[in-house]
Amino acid sequence: MKDLLRELRMMDPATHVALLFAILFGMLLLITIGGVLYRTRHPVDSLHVDPRGARAQFKRDLNGAWIGALLFWLAWISGAVGSTLLAGLFSFFCLREFITLQRTTRSDHRALIAAFFFVLPAQYVIVGLQRFDLFTVFIPVYVFLAIPVISAAADDPHRFLERNSKIQWGIMVCVYGLSHAPALLLLDFPRYEGRGAFLLFFLVMVVSIAQVMQEVASRKLRRRPVVRRISRSFSKRAWWIGVLSGAFTGALLYWVTPFKAGQAFVLAFIAAGSGTLGALVMKALKKDAGILYWGNAHTITGAIGLLDRVAALCFAAPVFFHSVRWYFKLAV
Repeated sequence: MKDLLRELRMMDPATHVALLFAILFGMLLLITIGGVLYRTRHPVDSLHVDPRGARAQFKRDLNGAWIGALLFWLAWISGAVGSTLLAGLFSFFCLREFITLQRTTRSDHRALIAAFFFVLPAQYVIVGLQRFDLFTVFIPVYVFLAIPVISAAADDPHRFLERNSKIQWGIMVCVYGLSHAPALLLLDFPRYEGRGAFLLFFLVMVVSIAQVMQEVASRKLRRRPVVRRISRSFSKRAWWIGVLSGAFTGALLYWVTPFKAGQAFVLAFIAAGSGTLGALVMKALKKDAGILYWGNAHTITGAIGLLDRVAALCFAAPVFFHSVRWYFKLAV
């Protein structure tokens, strides 16, 4: 077993990529075939499918997994520049979706224009230029202070703090948080040149497995929700099962990273925990906006559920990025 793992770690990046994508798309294909066979044996009237039921949720999750795998493949073949541009596009649509769930006024238009057409592209340009010193403080410091100044220029004090808090929070999650995903490509590990994308693959796989296993556990176990008014399926046992599943997945994937198995387990645990808690925050956001599930979100707000899909990554990416950088004392 040790010899096999040693050989896996010694593979060149191209072979690693081929093997990982063969595993990823192979698993998705098997799951899809299994789902088709299950629907064939257990047919149901499509007009009476509960959009909040397990079957509809499985279909949405599977579609999201296929889209995510294809996008990750496109990001890989397009390189660091393509990955950054793709993440920037995701941020744009996520921020748009976030804003559609909030109540805004004409007085917010200046701040929103600045957020979409200055802050967002500037953040990703900074990422592309590999200016890590500015990348980590641009939004939390400069944008945090600039947005209320721009809003105050509209001369509307009505609910000023509430309106600006929503815009600032949306920028932090949808732009700052998600921009840490392509920033993983900037981490410079000794003897790990040209393999930065595997860290992103590691993060996405860990967070996805944690979410899936938490959802499965919440349906199979007796539910004891700890935040009943936000989510009746979020329980301590299901959360621990999901996070530990993500951590063990990370330990199994340590051979594609510069980590040792124990380090991979701990870092995957941190990423999975922050990601699943981020998904809980997104559920609270939907409750506050009066949306029970994304099936009717489109008709209410124009949202398509993209933010719900990447919410866990928006929370996990910055925590994982800075944990890795702090622990290994990396410079960018």
